[in-house]
Amino acid sequence: MTDAAATLDDISEEYAFLEGDDRYRLLVDLGRALEPMPDALKTDATLVRGCSASVWVYPAVRDDGRLHFLADSNAHITKGIIALVLLTVQDRTPAEILSTDIEGALAPFDLKAQLSSNRTQGIPNMIALIRETATRYAA
Repeated sequence: MTDAAATLDDISEEYAFLEGDDRYRLLVDLGRALEPMPDALKTDATLVRGCSASVWVYPAVRDDGRLHFLADSNAHITKGIIALVLLTVQDRTPAEILSTDIEGALAPFDLKAQLSSNRTQGIPNMIALIRETATRYAA
């Protein structure tokens, strides 16, 4: 179910039925399904601070003003987590992103209970970077 058409709700339903290692596999599959991010965009400027793994997030503005994010990580599970985060905001307007309860949308996954604190410590920083980007483009 991890194709591009999968919604956060679809993935949440699937995740709820899984346990342990299968949940990890689902996250890894989500990460693998991310649109490739060119290495040239993996710079200090696109690096998310405070993550135990390296995570890069690059925003692009579409002609219609919607934000499209490219993201990557050097850790498979972390790449899956950023894929989940992006499902909440991808291809939305800055105003829509700013009004989205990203944390609430991710709550059904209970990532803090499922993953080590090392894996989840960067999630607030990923979300903050996306919100800062949306704020910049909303102005």
